[in-house]
Amino acid sequence: MTKQAAIELQNITKTFGKVVANKDVSLTAYRGEILSILGENGSGKTTLMNMISGIYFPDEGQIFVDGKEAVIASPKDAFSYKIGMIHQHFKLVDVFTAAENIVLGIDDGKYNLKKSTEKIREICDKFGFELDPEKKIYTMSVSEKQTVEIVKVLYRGADILVLDEPTAVLTPQEIQKLFDVLRRMREAGKAIIIITHKLNEVMALSDRVAVLRKGEYIGSVNTAETSEQELTEMMVGKKISLNIERTEPKDPVDRLMVKGLECTDRTGIKLLSNVSFTLRGGEILGVAGIAGSGQRELLESIAGLQKVSSGEITYINPKTGKTENLRDKTPRQIRDLGVRLSFVPEDRLGMGLVANMDITDNMMLRSYRKGKSFFLERKAPKTLAEKIVEDLEVVTPSVSTPVRQLSGGNIQKVLVGREIAASPKVLMVAYPVRGLDINSSYTIYNLLNEQKAKGVAIIFVGEDLDVLTELCDRIMVIGSGKITGIVDGRTATKEELGILMTKTMDESEGSGNE
Repeated sequence: MTKQAAIELQNITKTFGKVVANKDVSLTAYRGEILSILGENGSGKTTLMNMISGIYFPDEGQIFVDGKEAVIASPKDAFSYKIGMIHQHFKLVDVFTAAENIVLGIDDGKYNLKKSTEKIREICDKFGFELDPEKKIYTMSVSEKQTVEIVKVLYRGADILVLDEPTAVLTPQEIQKLFDVLRRMREAGKAIIIITHKLNEVMALSDRVAVLRKGEYIGSVNTAETSEQELTEMMVGKKISLNIERTEPKDPVDRLMVKGLECTDRTGIKLLSNVSFTLRGGEILGVAGIAGSGQRELLESIAGLQKVSSGEITYINPKTGKTENLRDKTPRQIRDLGVRLSFVPEDRLGMGLVANMDITDNMMLRSYRKGKSFFLERKAPKTLAEKIVEDLEVVTPSVSTPVRQLSGGNIQKVLVGREIAASPKVLMVAYPVRGLDINSSYTIYNLLNEQKAKGVAIIFVGEDLDVLTELCDRIMVIGSGKITGIVDGRTATKEELGILMTKTMDESEGSGNE
């Protein structure tokens, strides 16, 4: 049976100033298939998909939909060709219901909400979505918000769907539900294109994989006829090891002790409840949990950025042996003690980096207070910027390039690299490889293991349970703001962690903390 081409790209080129994002790219997505787009950070994946969805317009080349040339100069044009893109960052109005968000902007606002809700329920029943059309967005989980975005493009008639990192912040159970839905959509004849860095998901879900490298199309392979190793070599252009080397902690000593930690929001709802654990120098303590379970509040409490209502945070200074109460200190005093926080949020530019400043100036954000005159010293920050660019293979014309011009993954490398370069005693990293390609991810893992070997105490908040069990010495699971268990990373299974992640606060009573 001949496959029907849904969308064809022919000789697509797109540049931004001196940066060539895509160069002479040609590929095809067929109806009734799931096509994964793989490539390192800065390889041009999202730029290419943004041209399909009308956010960018190609400098050269042609796009064909169902065999006819299509001019896609805006997202509205894309919808006219039944193309819908689900972005990493959701575009929803929090105070509206799911149904109101789905119909927003259609037919100049002239719609019957009751009939629209019925149509939404029909779409959900057809593809297996779990969604209450009358539920407000601000009460939804990340998975529910993503469902709204997908149903929104289906409601508009899309049969070519592009999903950018759709599993980035989902639990294993939510990922499986999403995959089931996507398979039903494939069976209904939809053409589905997914951008992802998770090779195990590519192998489990897609029918075919197209690989980009440095903006150029390398080739495509049938998923059933390839392997994770082969795909990695196609992306990177060389062989790399896919094993995380976990060394045994050497003479671990207590570095940070948290006891009975609690914090609440402005309405009095507990964000953290009776959290107690000990972090040791020379070990990596993983933190697992459903998104929004208290991971952020925990790290920010230790860093002095979140007000604590009760509990103790005790730091043992390795230089002096002196015990320090971090609750009494400002965020800058805590940083000066060597307790560093590197949080990679959904908005990478929202914490720690300034979009319009170049890489060198962003290095200075952590060092300008050390200046001894009114004039800022740029030599050391520039040297550090150049080292991070080289070590982490940041794709950028120069260290003088504004970070807003970098891809999301390269922005992330700058953020994480700066904190690691500060020689911390306690390093807290949250989602440090979110959105990074496989090669860059393993570079970060190796850097963390180097810090561990130096005796640094590391807290690693992650999303990928496979990585947590391979990298971490112990794994602490948080559910509803409370520790539901602490397990040995060497013996823990994904199933065990998944159960602990979905435990309620009452069920977690009495779970021992190691």
